[in-house]
Amino acid sequence: MNSTRNGCKDVFHAFLVKNATYDSNLEIPCLARETQKPMKLIAFSKAIRSTDFDTWIHFYEDDVAFERIWTTPNKYLPIIKKFRGVITPDFSVYRDMPLVMQQWNIYRSRAIGHWLQENGVTVIPNIRFGDERTYELSCAGIQKHGTIAVGSHGCIKLLSDRNYFVSGLKYVVDRLEPSTLVVYGAAPDKIFAPYREKGIDVLQFDSDFMKSRKAVSA
Repeated sequence: MNSTRNGCKDVFHAFLVKNATYDSNLEIPCLARETQKPMKLIAFSKAIRSTDFDTWIHFYEDDVAFERIWTTPNKYLPIIKKFRGVITPDFSVYRDMPLVMQQWNIYRSRAIGHWLQENGVTVIPNIRFGDERTYELSCAGIQKHGTIAVGSHGCIKLLSDRNYFVSGLKYVVDRLEPSTLVVYGAAPDKIFAPYREKGIDVLQFDSDFMKSRKAVSA
């Protein structure tokens, strides 16, 4: 409301949620359902220099590599619009972060996703959760029976992390009933076979780390 006041600067990036509808008591922006299935993925930090536009941009990399999509989103919109689509930013939701920061990062991912959809970009929602405190919020604003994405890289190697990932993923799948589940990182049968058996199309993409290890061993 104050954006029309003389000299006022939109430090909250309210423009990202113009025309948005909201979900949950924290008012997380809602995204329209998407059912497209990506065939190739490229990290945002590489996409801004790439000419292979027949791929989807992802943000499964260190936050520092894509914080700029939040600080100066308009700068990157013309680049993003050249690609097939985008998986929403994977802002960190670490269990040892203050809960309010985890909530803020889920909000930021949805806000950017909504803004991209408003600008004609095809968007697949990334679902990121920490512990059980964020399971419900991680689904806020996401429509059922669509395509969703999760990142397993760095989440299933250690047993303690894997337990949270497995329980969180079960909550998400039960809640959202996706038709397609995009997985960035390993998708072992021990975790993902039950979802394949349910008829969910699980699309697995090697992380850049996995690709580099395979290249070395080849």
